[in-house]
Amino acid sequence: MSARVGIGYDSHRLVDGDSLRLGGVDVPYDRSLDGHSDADVLAHAVTDALLGAAGMGDIGQHFPDSDAQWAGADSMELLGAVVVKVSAAGFAIVNVDCTLILEAPKLGAHRDAMRARLASALAVNSARVNVKATTGEGMGFVGRGEGVAALAIAALDHAD
Repeated sequence: MSARVGIGYDSHRLVDGDSLRLGGVDVPYDRSLDGHSDADVLAHAVTDALLGAAGMGDIGQHFPDSDAQWAGADSMELLGAVVVKVSAAGFAIVNVDCTLILEAPKLGAHRDAMRARLASALAVNSARVNVKATTGEGMGFVGRGEGVAALAIAALDHAD
C-alpha cells in the first residue's frame, strides 16, 4: 500500500438564518451559510481533501456551482458520491482530520454528531474522523463574523 494525503479548504458567507449546517448537522444559530448547495463548509473541505489525496481534482470539477442540478444539494450526499469514486479508484480512507474556523456558536455539544455523520458518509469508524474548532481571534472575515471556514486533511491508502 502507498499513503496519499490531500488537503481541503472551504469558506462561505454568513447570512440571516436559523442554523448552520456543519458536517451534516444543523447547529442552531441566528445565521446560516450562503452557497449554491447547502453550504456545508465542513463537508466541502472533507470532499476536497479526499479528491486531492486521490488526485481526482476538486469539488468544483465534480459538482460545479454553474450547474443548476447542484443548487441546494445536500453536501453529505455529494461527499458520499465522492467516497464511491475514490473507492472505485482503489483507495481506502485511513483517516480525516478537520478544523472549523468560526467565531460563534460554540460547537462542543455538536462535535460527536458531526463526527458520526462524517464517518457514516465516509463509510469508516468514527475513530477515524476528528473534528475540532477554533476562532479567528477577531481577525479577518471569520473574526468579524462575516463567514465560516473549514480545513480538512485526508489520508488514503492505495494498492499501487
